[in-house]
Amino acid sequence: MKMIPRPRYLALMAASLLALSGCDLIGIEPASAAVARKEAESKAIGGACRHAGRAIEDCYALNRKADKGSVFAGWREMNDYMRENKIDEVRPQLGAAPVEPAVPAAAADDAKAPPKKTAKH
Repeated sequence: MKMIPRPRYLALMAASLLALSGCDLIGIEPASAAVARKEAESKAIGGACRHAGRAIEDCYALNRKADKGSVFAGWREMNDYMRENKIDEVRPQLGAAPVEPAVPAAAADDAKAPPKKTAKH
């Protein structure tokens, strides 16, 4: 077995350690970090919903991908904080776009067509 010279061995080890330490830089995150991030985001969503005066059910409906348990925990924490410090709700300034009622296709075509002339007898 051939031995690697010591300086070359140290340089190889340093390069491999440097390459392994860069895993976080390229976007590879451990599963535990991803779970912690998602939980923190869900708690922030819940807190923001409570601060905006939204009901917890509305918060769930608006944020379907968020973890419901964490959303509720954030909502509850913000509720307690707001009560202790006598903080009022802040109503959102930007409202949702008005939803137009669905019109059947046949009724929509009739609305676009010119009125029909009737024959007089």
